[in-house]
Amino acid sequence: MSPAAAFRRFALVAALAFIGQPAAAQVPFGQATAVKEGLEIGTSTSEIGIASDFRGADLTIFGALTNADELLLAIGQYDVVVTLEGPLDYATVRKKSRVLGIWVNTESMTFEQVPASYSVAATRQIDDILSSEGGLPIGTDHMRLSPTGYVGNAGNLTEFRDAYRRLKLAGGLYQHDFGGVRFVSSSLFRASLRLPANVPDGVHMVRAYLFKSGTLLAERELPLRVNKTGIEQQITDAAHNQPILYGILCVMIALVTGWGASLMFRKK
Repeated sequence: MSPAAAFRRFALVAALAFIGQPAAAQVPFGQATAVKEGLEIGTSTSEIGIASDFRGADLTIFGALTNADELLLAIGQYDVVVTLEGPLDYATVRKKSRVLGIWVNTESMTFEQVPASYSVAATRQIDDILSSEGGLPIGTDHMRLSPTGYVGNAGNLTEFRDAYRRLKLAGGLYQHDFGGVRFVSSSLFRASLRLPANVPDGVHMVRAYLFKSGTLLAERELPLRVNKTGIEQQITDAAHNQPILYGILCVMIALVTGWGASLMFRKK
């Protein structure tokens, strides 16, 4: 399904949901209403296949605000942040130093349970949105990077954290697009996130956050499955399920390839 068709379908479902909601009781002037703003999201696809010619993909996220104040919408008091978080894993960062004229790894630090890939889109700068919400791990600069083991030097921890973010951003696995969430109507929004060619396979999580004047109101999440397909998946399954046979086959292929090359280029 194309992103445009998916958006039309989501907009229709959202409209029917709004029509089916009971009318809110009238509240006397000056009294606060108990109805709270909400958030609903959908994606253009729930699964992405990685083949040998995979060059990356775009994921479109659609969303709708429920019970939103029209005046606050008009003056831009609502903000939406959308993230795509890859599978969590341990990550090790190593520092090279020059020892006797040779560059070698002298220090390392391992961070626990960090996303292998991370993309974020927002209506504006993350720091402006999170001005009154301290401690939320949204965005690459606010991501929790907790090291394993004892860390004695706080300055060393900051250095390794900055290096980790810098390496991920340079490799394309971490991305951000401030201004990438756009309202297409008074309550419907749309965002597009890029999956790089080296995106890890596994279950990714799409998360959307709704803020009003810097205060978090609602959060929604949906899974996105990224799977290898074709011969790539067969090779991966063989390597994990039958490692001995897989190793023997690799050795045989290497021997046959080397023997064939020696015949082709053998001097007469």
